[in-house]
Amino acid sequence: MATQKLVRSFRLPSRAFASASSSSINPNAVGPFEVFDRKVKRIQKNRAAEHDAGESSRLVDYVREEVADRMAERFMDIRRKFDHVLDLGSGAGHFSQLLERDKVKRITMLDLSRSMLHRDSDEYFDVPVERRVVDEERLLKDIPRFSQEAITSCLSLHWVNDLPGVLVQVNEALRPDGVFIGALFGGDTLFELRTSLQLAEMEREGGISPHISPMADPRDMSSLMSRAGFTLLTVDVDEVKVGYPSIWELVEDLRSMGESNAIIGRRHFLHRDTLAAASAIYKALHAEVDGTLPATFQIIYLIGWKPDASQKAPLKRGTGEKNLQDVLGSE
Repeated sequence: MATQKLVRSFRLPSRAFASASSSSINPNAVGPFEVFDRKVKRIQKNRAAEHDAGESSRLVDYVREEVADRMAERFMDIRRKFDHVLDLGSGAGHFSQLLERDKVKRITMLDLSRSMLHRDSDEYFDVPVERRVVDEERLLKDIPRFSQEAITSCLSLHWVNDLPGVLVQVNEALRPDGVFIGALFGGDTLFELRTSLQLAEMEREGGISPHISPMADPRDMSSLMSRAGFTLLTVDVDEVKVGYPSIWELVEDLRSMGESNAIIGRRHFLHRDTLAAASAIYKALHAEVDGTLPATFQIIYLIGWKPDASQKAPLKRGTGEKNLQDVLGSE
């Protein structure tokens, strides 16, 4: 498992922190998978893209750009040219901006947030793009079944309520022998911040509340992809580590990324003394030798193909013509 450490310069942080909030605990809840308030997530992403005409948002693209670059390498390894790619939960198009005309003819970007979707102009893209405001959780409402040759998703699926259901919809939207390539945050993402906040709340308030959203366990993703109908699976995990001067810069950058807390039933604020205690705990438990505070982003990369008769398959058991011992030269 490879780990990449990023260090960047930071502007002076704002000392206030409060999550975007809705007026109620999602009256439109529809089932047991309702974990995130999608309306709040849209507000957070719109706000991040609109602040300072998107400049604050662009300053914190470092994680998405790194992950999009690694995902693009996986995409380029596929020896096939595509007429069209559907970029699901595209955000500002960090992945789509890396695609070239000799590989892809056109791209459709889908995202929940109109402001984030239109943050960057067409001059950022080498390939012609179409932008559509679509909720990832309702993909088949806007995209016909069996219509896509390639679907990608870069750092969006960790905010969907029903991840298995969305993977099924992606599979349904693909043509036979179509490919899905995705990247999402894994369960160890921001574990340093999570543990520091929990310990601080226990100390100062006598209890804990969720501040970091639940994320997928890498060990479950192969099973989820298989259950969704994908074949020829590839699932791998790596990490991106970013060094921050303090917890304040980390919290400020998460907000500028549009990655603030959107869990249903969350607390809409953090007490200043609790966050100050979390800062001290973070330094005590996780600080590097140079004093920077590391933040780990665990990334799960997924590749899956929609089944088709043309795909290669392993031979049936017992049809081998050579003994493995003969090939290895051992008894």
